[in-house]
Formats: sequence, structure tokens, C-alpha cells
Amino acid sequence: MDQQWLNTYREEIGGFSNTIHSFAQGEIARKDYKGISGGFGSYAQRDAAKHMLRLRLPGGRVTPERLHFMAQAVQQYHVPFLKLTTCEAIQMHDLTPDEVPAIMEAAIPCGIITRGGGGDNPRNIQASPLTGVQPGEAFDVMPWAEAATEYLLSICRDIHMPRKLKVAFCNGVDDCVHTAFRDMGFVAQPDGTFKLYIAGGLGGGWRMGVLAAESLPAEDVLYYIRGMITTFCQHGNYQNRAKARTRFMQETLGPDELRRVFLENVAAAKADENLKLHLTPAAITKTGTGTLDDPRAIAQKQPGLYAVAYHPIGGRLIPEKLVQLDNLLSTIPGCECRVAPNETLYIINLTADEAAAVLDATADGAKTLFETSVACIGASICQQGVRDSQSVLQRAVQAVREANIPDGALPKVCISGCTSSCSGHQAAAIGFQGTVKAVPGGKPAPAFAIFLGGSDALGHAHFGDAIGTVYEEQLPALLVELGQAAAAAGQNWQTWSAADPDAVNSIIAKYV
Repeated sequence: MDQQWLNTYREEIGGFSNTIHSFAQGEIARKDYKGISGGFGSYAQRDAAKHMLRLRLPGGRVTPERLHFMAQAVQQYHVPFLKLTTCEAIQMHDLTPDEVPAIMEAAIPCGIITRGGGGDNPRNIQASPLTGVQPGEAFDVMPWAEAATEYLLSICRDIHMPRKLKVAFCNGVDDCVHTAFRDMGFVAQPDGTFKLYIAGGLGGGWRMGVLAAESLPAEDVLYYIRGMITTFCQHGNYQNRAKARTRFMQETLGPDELRRVFLENVAAAKADENLKLHLTPAAITKTGTGTLDDPRAIAQKQPGLYAVAYHPIGGRLIPEKLVQLDNLLSTIPGCECRVAPNETLYIINLTADEAAAVLDATADGAKTLFETSVACIGASICQQGVRDSQSVLQRAVQAVREANIPDGALPKVCISGCTSSCSGHQAAAIGFQGTVKAVPGGKPAPAFAIFLGGSDALGHAHFGDAIGTVYEEQLPALLVELGQAAAAAGQNWQTWSAADPDAVNSIIAKYV
């Protein structure tokens, strides 16, 4: 960002410091404070004395400078824990009113801007986490994610959208960033162009995106983003927040008319503004020797280099681990980290020996596919939450371990504490959504709605079916029984559930 923008941002942080202290003193209502704080990437937690700060990381990119800043900050401010998010950001939790603006200010030199991290703003721009190093990718999309971030931040004070806008870039291999159902989803093509989907989304009224362009020139990406903002401001719902996301424009306009209006606004942007991009992905010149065979070590497209996957259970990252990684990675030239939408942290550009050291340092993470399951922060912390998704995931992981369910017998599951679908449960192989369920002769009890059969596979994305509701206390047992059945059949979850859906449904029927 240019110096003038940053000077204004620093002034805004000063004003926000006054606001957060007024809230702490009871001078601002919780609802009113939320409307202000979200624009700065911060929210009060369920315990209103504690606060969350969301660090925007364009494309999920954690450079060595950003990692070092976070490692210093968690020590200086005694941050109890951090959360890797499904929008490729990192949240610091349990902060005081003094700490939030101080960390905002301190983060600026390493390129971390929290402005627009919440509220009705363009959110953190996502990119395939292994873009630039993944074999088979069309091209490295990180430069476009970073350019889109720069542009959206530059105009965020000048636009007033009905709700937030989520933008993602897929490298043409792995669509874990959900371009098929984002507000804007750019998919890299082998010819150097992008395919574009618009007005999709999860949560209430979930929808797949509308195909808006088959071969969008990469240099024109910002015109299409500008066109979407204009379309959203023209046709979005400012009266009903429950129907204010871009996906509801598919209802009010219809997909074909939405596409027409959107492309008309893109053409107007091309006529009125100069937003051409001329980007070239950075070349990775590092080389490596040796080989490594480990399920968490991924061979990069650069010969001799590896990426290591580290998935702390539930995406909860303890500060000591962050400090340990900073100390280790500071000795490894050319490496950096990437936050993935499934709450995995990738450490990339490692030689075989360096990867072995990183594997050793991250041995406390998930060891099976099921343990890489995704859970939002949950109702114990989130104001909006209905159920404590983190707690139920921890109990499910423990139950599956105690039952000795083999790796692969259960898929990665996604657990959301409410209808907002922060975990992406509607597109999961097995998804859970926090709710309540009637108890015969008693009060409603904590429960989770079950979604079955979703997928975010590139070119084959589809939503799961809602098939019933399980009591929270029985959810771990349900997963154990499903895993045992797949293991008894000698198959992994994907093969068994596809071959014998009646067996899957009969087990679930006992719990719903």
C-alpha cells in the first residue's frame, strides 16, 4: 500500500483504539461495536472482555518476515493461542483492548493489514496454498491474489457493499479454496487465462457459482473485480442482511441476467479505468538433492524440493509452536509458510534434509486424514456460535484414536458451530452444522445436523445432502461406527461409502 493509505490507516487505528476502550467501559453496545470492529478485522469474543484479531494474509502467504513478527507478538503480548482460518488468515485470540490496536500497528511493516478483515468488506483473498510449487498447475496465481488484495484495500473506504465479498484464485489443480462457490472464483487455465465463477457461496441459501467467463485474460482480473463490486452495489440487498450476499442475486436477477449485468459492468470498468495488470510469478531458484518418503512431505514441481504439511488439530496453533517454527525456519534459506483453507500450514521450498527437520518439529500435528478435519472456532469463543465445534472435534479425534480406526477409513469432516458454514460443512464428505434437537419429554439438547456426500473437487464440486440430526454427545460414536464399518470392509471411506451407501445410511439412521 502507498504511504498515504498507510498514514490514513494508522490514524484509523488510533480512532479504533478509542472505540475498543469505550466498548470495554460499557459505553458502546455489543451489536454497535461489532459493526465498527469488523472493519478492522477484530471482534469481541463471547466473553466480551476478550478480543480476536484477524491477520490478513493474501493468498495465505506467511513470509519469513510475517512469521517472525507473529512469533515476536505472541511472546510480547502473551497471546494464549492462534487459529488458522478457512479463509487462509490467522487469528489471535483472547487479546485485551490495549493489545488489539498495538498489534495492528506493529503488523504494518511486514505487510499485514487487518483493515477489512471482517464486516461488509472484501475479505482475505485466497489462493491455492501450494501455488507456485505444485506439480501440474496451470500457473502460479499468487501474484494475482496479491494484486487483487492491493486493489481492494485501496478502494475499501470508498465502497459500501451490502455484505462481505470473498474472492479466491485456484491454480488449476486443487480447488480447496472453493472457487466453484465463492463470490468470485478465478480458476487458472493452461493457456494463461482464468475461468471465472461468480455469486456462489455457503451458509444460508448456499449456491454454486455462475460461470461468467471461460477464458478471462489474466491482465484484466481487476476489471472483473470492479465489475462485481458495481453489480453487487447495484443489485445486492441492503434491507435484509440474511439475503444480502452475492449468491442471492441469482434469485433476484436470475443467473443469465446476473451474468449479463455483470459483464456490462466489466465493460464499463474497462472503458472508465486503467486497471491492467502486468504480472510475472517469481522464479524459485533454490535447488535440492536427496529424496524423502513421508506422507506429510510433498514433492514440489521444483526438482529436489519439498513442502511439509502441518495440521494442528482443529487449526489451533499454540504460540510455542509458532516460536519454534520461526527459530527453525530462520535458518532455512528460501522457505516460507502457506495457510490452507483446511487449516493446514504448509512449509515450502525445503530440501530433503530441511524437510526432515521440519517434519520432526511438527510431529505433534494430525497423523491421519480424519485428524485433518476442519472446525470453526466454536460457540465457546464466537458470539454467533450455537455449538462448540472445537470441543466436539477434540472428543471425536480421541474416540477414533481409542477405537484404533485405520487411516483412510474416515474422511476429513467439517464441523460448523452454526449455519454460517465457516468450516465448509455443506461441501464436505461428512459435514456437521450446530443446532438443537428435541428430546422426547424434555428440553431440546445440543446437536448437529448431518450433511453427507459433498465435494470440493475441481470440476466436480457439489453440495452434500442434509440427512438428519445427531445429538452432540453421540457424534463421536457415530463416526467411530462408520469408520469401523469401512475398515471391516477392507476399504477406505471414499470407496466404501460409494459402493455401499445403504450401509452408510443404516448406521446413520441409528443416530438421527
